[in-house]
Amino acid sequence: MKIALLGYGKMGKEIEKIAISRGHEIVLKKTSQNNFDGLKNADVAIDFSLPTTAVENITACFENNIPVVSGTTGWLENYDEMVALCKQKNGSFIYGSNFSIGVNIFFELNEYLAKLMSKLNNYNVSMEEIHHTQKLDAPSGTAISLANGIIENSRYQNWALENPETNEIQIEAKRIANVPGTHSVFYRSEVDEIEIKHEAFSRQGFALGAVIAAEWLSTKKGIYSMKDVLSLG
Repeated sequence: MKIALLGYGKMGKEIEKIAISRGHEIVLKKTSQNNFDGLKNADVAIDFSLPTTAVENITACFENNIPVVSGTTGWLENYDEMVALCKQKNGSFIYGSNFSIGVNIFFELNEYLAKLMSKLNNYNVSMEEIHHTQKLDAPSGTAISLANGIIENSRYQNWALENPETNEIQIEAKRIANVPGTHSVFYRSEVDEIEIKHEAFSRQGFALGAVIAAEWLSTKKGIYSMKDVLSLG
């Protein structure tokens, strides 16, 4: 399979290593210093770029009929626009706030726990996410996905970084050097606390999941998620 890498930072380089180890070829390494030459030669594109360039990258893929897997976060105000363009162009698209297989299992566990706790008003939920100091967005896309999973299955209606209302989930975002990503969800009452936690040890899990998603998407049309890739839910 021929892969275009849209974004060639630390994640792009990790994806490259895993893709090559699985027998794939990299035909484009898109950075701010070059253009989309080579994109048309790709069977699929993987976008781990910046919030400011993600929409341009995804649009270029749809315009060139290239399936695209995007793991860039911080641009979701334009997500519906990209979904509409994908449908218009009969394209192929997977967006994921996190492509780690473990995290996607964690998403399912989070939703199940939210359903169990939804009738227990004596517990209040909060979240914590910790990432490396180079991460640009806060809270993380993964934390937002976790919060949305709780909101869809509970009395909570929104999330907040500071001074949450009674119907909001407080998310504490910490930035610490060399932390790939740690996410915790807490249900606390006056007598005890339940915690579920996912801790990434390296970027390798994110990269492997993205390559697996690209392999899965390369022969399909439509808009999917990692739930489809991993047959979850």
